[in-house]
Amino acid sequence: MRYVVGFRHDERGADAIALAAVIAKTQGATLDVVHVVAKNAPHASMNPDLTRIEAAKQRVESAKAEALRLVPLGVDATFHVREADSLASGLIAAATEFSAGLIVVGASRHGLFKRFTVGSVANALLHASPVPVALAPRGYNRKGALSRLTVMTGTREGWRAVVKVGVHSAGRRHVPLRLVSILELDQLEQDEYDLDNPLSPARQHAKTALAEAAATLPEGVGTVAVAHGRSIEEAIDSIGWKAGELVIVGSSRLAENNKIFLGPTANKILRALPVPMVVVPRDYEQLDD
Repeated sequence: MRYVVGFRHDERGADAIALAAVIAKTQGATLDVVHVVAKNAPHASMNPDLTRIEAAKQRVESAKAEALRLVPLGVDATFHVREADSLASGLIAAATEFSAGLIVVGASRHGLFKRFTVGSVANALLHASPVPVALAPRGYNRKGALSRLTVMTGTREGWRAVVKVGVHSAGRRHVPLRLVSILELDQLEQDEYDLDNPLSPARQHAKTALAEAAATLPEGVGTVAVAHGRSIEEAIDSIGWKAGELVIVGSSRLAENNKIFLGPTANKILRALPVPMVVVPRDYEQLDD
């Protein structure tokens, strides 16, 4: 199994390698660290300005040295340079070339510490990638393996692909698995919910979704939970999070088949999470052994 890591010589590059290494340790994967340069970058074959060419080479060599320095011992990694019109297109092309099961990038550096804001590269990937995309929160620096996978599930089209990815990933190395359904109470009609009433329609709807998802799990695998709150942020904060946890969510039903499109609920979840998140393309089927 191979993972593509988008590397820039900045904080986001360090965050991406840190998360990719944690997932690789857990899943037994190797890393392809990809440094994308613009197609019009100075190149020896152009030969218009040797000073600019030499400076460009030095920047690539510096990025390579820093990237490989950040990869922890015990994780196999190879550094690649690719030319592309954009970082996102270069990473997607590399993922296709290497038959990668995941693209890992850092979130925007302007977010709160260990929270997300989505920069232009991540946003482009979240609307076009044919493989799952993992987003590292700002300042991510975990060293150990993953402690638990949490799958956000529901009844909308595409949930089965997300659960399948979660079950497969958890089963590879016996990582604990949790299925969670989110209730954003402010989006419900007043008579649909009552925080003290376990029989409220909204609670029953969430439990039905979880029961259907849980029925697909191997016997004895996984736990289920309903997270509720007046907002997505409150619901996310209402459930406990472990250090080393990873969340898996699906794409909007508006996504093209085998492509990612982050819907409004997933966007809210992303911005509220204190842990990394993986977004799975709609109807995604590629599961490596």
